[in-house]
Amino acid sequence: MTKPVLDGALRQFMYGKLHRVTVTGAELNYVGSITVDPVLLRASGLMPYTAVDVVNITNGERITTYIIEGTEGSGVICLNGAAAHQFSKGDLAIIMGYEAVPACDLPGRISRAVHVDSQNRIVSIDEYVTPGLDALGQPANNRENECYETVDT
Repeated sequence: MTKPVLDGALRQFMYGKLHRVTVTGAELNYVGSITVDPVLLRASGLMPYTAVDVVNITNGERITTYIIEGTEGSGVICLNGAAAHQFSKGDLAIIMGYEAVPACDLPGRISRAVHVDSQNRIVSIDEYVTPGLDALGQPANNRENECYETVDT
């Protein structure tokens, strides 16, 4: 079997996410986007006016929108415009940012997951290193059956 070559072709890489944030609002009468506390943006590496996928853990909805900055330290996670139809205050969500990376640059690249409590305060940050194709199958890379322990303070 021929080994696949990692060349300069671009691949979408999930570089940062806010995991299990609590939606603090849903504003239908707004131009659009998702408002996020800058504390969370800095921790995850997500930036204003960049595209993100937002997954509603509570009801299974998934949207793509862009980020706008909210009030520092507020814990705000507010879905605006049409997205307000898919999210309600109190829903749990995951916000994920992606970047186009040459495939040859993926091994060793870090993906960051920011974990929060029910008030959207940071409780931990995990960093995952992307393995190369030759490292696939190593026990240390196996994340199958990982359960997420919910944290609430």
